Amino acid sequence: MQVHLVDGTYELFRHHFALPSHTTTDGREVAALRGVATSMVGMLADGATHLAVATDHVVESFRNQMYAGYKTGEGIPADLHAQFHPLERVLEAMGIVVFPMVEFEADDALASAAVLAAADDRVDQVLICTPDKDLAQCVRGSRVVQFDRRKGVVFDHDAVVAKYGVPPESIPDWLALVGDTADGFPGLPRWGAKSAAAVLARYGHVDAIPDDPAQWDVAVRGAITLAGVLQAGRADAALFRDLATLRTDAPTIGGVDDLQWNGPADDMEAVLADHDLGRIAARLRQLSVQAP
Repeated sequence: MQVHLVDGTYELFRHHFALPSHTTTDGREVAALRGVATSMVGMLADGATHLAVATDHVVESFRNQMYAGYKTGEGIPADLHAQFHPLERVLEAMGIVVFPMVEFEADDALASAAVLAAADDRVDQVLICTPDKDLAQCVRGSRVVQFDRRKGVVFDHDAVVAKYGVPPESIPDWLALVGDTADGFPGLPRWGAKSAAAVLARYGHVDAIPDDPAQWDVAVRGAITLAGVLQAGRADAALFRDLATLRTDAPTIGGVDDLQWNGPADDMEAVLADHDLGRIAARLRQLSVQAP
């Protein structure tokens, strides 16, 4: 069995900026929502049997209390933000499990569900469907992988190392040094992707890097400067690493069986019609007949 865990917030953003506007007769923008719903039907048609979508029901999370500069909903286009909650309703009507996060983030839900799914011996592979670099930390060999559906690329352990220069378990440390503009924290000055990868490939975690660059068992340009920045910024680095570390205790599922798609809900036609998605209702009914 394969388990597909989808980043619904990413999917909404992706479709919003890729698709032309589509409004309902009463003036609601639903293009991104329709794109995500159609994409999920495609996954079911391609054979996905155990599926869930994680969403940011509220953009802000517990991390905003940890760091004032952490990302907020500010700047999200109003017509996109207005589709967040309706997407959850549409997916539920389609019979797809939704993890609407309030205290946690959608990424935390994906990480949490991945851990639970991977612990089930019946699961052959968990595919975390998002290109978000944060989720690379969840990859475990070829059993838990990251899947960029748009490009059709799967990232297992070796692919993560090839892309970032560090193994999955060092991704939060790499982000702590390099920063993550999407999440709103800057990293440490002068630390770039290559220097962070070179040092972390040797030491694994920020707190294992020696203060004295003369003790570094790795050749890095500007080591003295980088070491000085790290010494002065260890508290920031620790905070940024904590921000980048995904939680695995977000409320998601009791077990893998909760993720099995058993067909749409009884109100599916009405909900989909309200969002100009009536054309996929018949396809869902057909797929439900074929579902195990």
